Amino acid sequence: MKSGILVIHKPKGMTSREVASQVGKIFHTKKVGHMGTLDPLAEGVLVLGINQGTKVIELLSSSEKEYIAEAVMSINSDTLDITGKLNEFPLEKTYTFEKLKQVLENFHGIYQQEVPLYSAVHVDGKRLYQYARNREEVLLPSKEVEIKEIELMEFLKNPNHPTFRFRVSVSKGTYIRSLIRDIGKQLECPSIMKNLLRTRQGNFVLEEAVPLENVSEETPFIKIEDALYRSGEYDIVVVNQELEFKIQNGAILPRNFSKEYAIMLNEQKELLAIYQKYEKDATLMKPWKVLNTRSMENEKIK
Repeated sequence: MKSGILVIHKPKGMTSREVASQVGKIFHTKKVGHMGTLDPLAEGVLVLGINQGTKVIELLSSSEKEYIAEAVMSINSDTLDITGKLNEFPLEKTYTFEKLKQVLENFHGIYQQEVPLYSAVHVDGKRLYQYARNREEVLLPSKEVEIKEIELMEFLKNPNHPTFRFRVSVSKGTYIRSLIRDIGKQLECPSIMKNLLRTRQGNFVLEEAVPLENVSEETPFIKIEDALYRSGEYDIVVVNQELEFKIQNGAILPRNFSKEYAIMLNEQKELLAIYQKYEKDATLMKPWKVLNTRSMENEKIK
C-alpha cells in the first residue's frame, strides 16, 4: 500500500476533513491526515499524510505559513468572514493605498491575537464554536502570534465597501480572520475576510499542489524522507543490515547524527524509522517512529 505525502490544492466550499476523506477513497485507505486546517471558505495548500505518511505529520507541521487574503471594509460578522451574519456600516472616512499600507505594516512582528469565537479552540472542555452555537457567553482567549511579513497588494475604492488584498507570512496558529478584524480596528472601520488563498505551508508551495479534481490512483506521492529532508531540520543516516534489524525492532543505539532527529534509511535507501536524541543520554538515540518493519506494529515508542 502506497505511503507518502501529497500536497493538494484545496478548493473552496470543502472542509479539510472532507478533502482528506475524498483522497482516502481514491487510494482505498482511511489512514489520511492533514497538516494545518483550512476553513471551507479558504483554498490553497493542504498537506496530506497518507498511510505511514500520517505518522510524520507532527514533524512536518511547520511554524510558518503564507497567504493571500482579501478583506472587505465597513462590514462585520460573527464569524469574522463573509459566511457569517453580516452587519453593514456607513463608510465614515476616506482611505488610501498608503494609509492601508501603513496600518498593515504596524502589524509586522509579534502581537497578542484574540482567538475567533467560531474556532475549534478548547475553553473549559468545550470548543469555542459550541459556545457560539449554543449562544453561551465565553471569555475568548488570546495568544502570541508573529506576523513575519505583510504586504498590501491592492486597494479597490468601492464607495460603500472598499476591499483590499494583501500577502502575509505568519507563525503557526495565526488566524487571518482575526488579523483582518484587528486591522479594521486600527483603521476604525470594521473589516472581514472575503477570500483566502494559502500559498505556502512550511516548504510546501502552491505551485506543487495537485488540484483535488485531478487526483487519481496514479498521482505520485512525495516520499516521506524527501518531505522531511527538504526542511533542513533532519539528518539522513544510511545503515547496514545489522543496524537495520535493530532499528526495525526499536533498539536504542549509539547516536550518529547531530540534529534532534534523523531519517534512518537502509542500504536500498528505503525508509526505516525516525530516530531522535535520547533524553537520558545524549550519546544514544532512540526511535521516534518505526516506519518500515516486519516484526512489530508501527507505533510511536515512548
